[in-house]
Amino acid sequence: MDHSQSIAANRLPPDVLARNFSDAHPPLTAAQAVIEADRCYFCYDAPCIEACPTGINIPGFIKKISSGNVSGSARTILESNIFGGSCARVCPTEILCEDKCVRNTQEDRPLQIGALQRHATDWQMQKMKQPFARAPLTGKRVAVIGAGPAGLSCAHRLAVHGYDVTVFDARPKAGGLNEYGVAAYKLADEFAQKEVDFVMSIGGITIEADMKLGRDMTLASLKAEFDAVFLGIGHAGVRALGITGEHLDGVRNAVDFIEELRSSPTKSDVAVGRRVVVIGGGNTAIDAAVQAKRLGAEEVTLVYRRAADNMSATTVEQEWAQTNNVTLRYWSAPVRIDGDGGKISSITFARGLLKDGRPVYELGEYTLAADMLLKAVGQLFLPDPLVDDEILIEDGRIKVDAEGRTTMRGVYAGGDCTAGEDLTVAAVRDGRNAAEAINADLMMVGN
Repeated sequence: MDHSQSIAANRLPPDVLARNFSDAHPPLTAAQAVIEADRCYFCYDAPCIEACPTGINIPGFIKKISSGNVSGSARTILESNIFGGSCARVCPTEILCEDKCVRNTQEDRPLQIGALQRHATDWQMQKMKQPFARAPLTGKRVAVIGAGPAGLSCAHRLAVHGYDVTVFDARPKAGGLNEYGVAAYKLADEFAQKEVDFVMSIGGITIEADMKLGRDMTLASLKAEFDAVFLGIGHAGVRALGITGEHLDGVRNAVDFIEELRSSPTKSDVAVGRRVVVIGGGNTAIDAAVQAKRLGAEEVTLVYRRAADNMSATTVEQEWAQTNNVTLRYWSAPVRIDGDGGKISSITFARGLLKDGRPVYELGEYTLAADMLLKAVGQLFLPDPLVDDEILIEDGRIKVDAEGRTTMRGVYAGGDCTAGEDLTVAAVRDGRNAAEAINADLMMVGN
């Protein structure tokens, strides 16, 4: 291994990289799926359904697997969540449906709901047969901005209702965070694009890539051309640490690092440091840290300013990082980044604790040597493309009602650009619900 460069690509042989970035959690076999499904009590008032943001009939789809009706199981999932395949892989099921499973006791374990959902949706996608048909065409057109889970969920439901939908996305490929922002081993084997193709197979949806709101079109121009507009524009900004040395070579945003990994077929051209420090407490921080280690970094340390319980990354994600030899340090606030010859050499942190219910950092400092720092301290919604429009931005997000209507008539929004859980499954729900509101509103206008 060549250490002449502190940050370098090709730290590991191609076969090791391929193994490190293959599917992290292999699927259940057909026999395993039936055995696991048979563990379900098929609760009448199932708490797992309440815990699912998209309200999937979980006992219903599991019972169909148990009886050998995998096609019916997939349809039950997909009629609530058309992105059931990716959600089965990336959803924090351990704090959602599986946490509420009545078998989740000290003496027992919860059903593997996510794995069972993957089993059914994978079966359907391998058939590449769209289980839904389009209603008679309405003659109306809807514009969707953003080809992520929120936008494509909205587009699919609208297509089912008989609308023609044009989806505009600023990036060259559709998929949003599933394509660009999730660890490669969570959505392996081009799954994100396969799922986009599956969603698109309903018909009636056109994707216009490399089209950015505010640069290539405005909300006013879209409103003039389309009967309704849905905004699923996510987070375009990244928070800064706001400390000395943030400009040094080797300091990167974790989302850019993850995107580079997602875009590389072999991973062998992605450079990583020998000693990597990741700052943050969410899934992005975990994904960046684990992937840095799997790229061949010798030491990876994830540093968070509060306690483990305060991290938005789940306990399962934190344990996954530790399983991958990532060191986790808590109660540490970054103070400064030092460099040598314009390149990062170390990061200094202040030690903290909880005092009178508030975090204070008065226990001295410590320094970690590093040649690469990945910042994962949060993303921001950037309202710049909407400044000339009558859309209310509240607490840094687009304000919407319970069904996704913004303060501008005919314009709807959902996903990370609106308030709520920053989860793929929540974005899918928002897009689906907004599509239903658009359909209801346009049908009322038509009458």
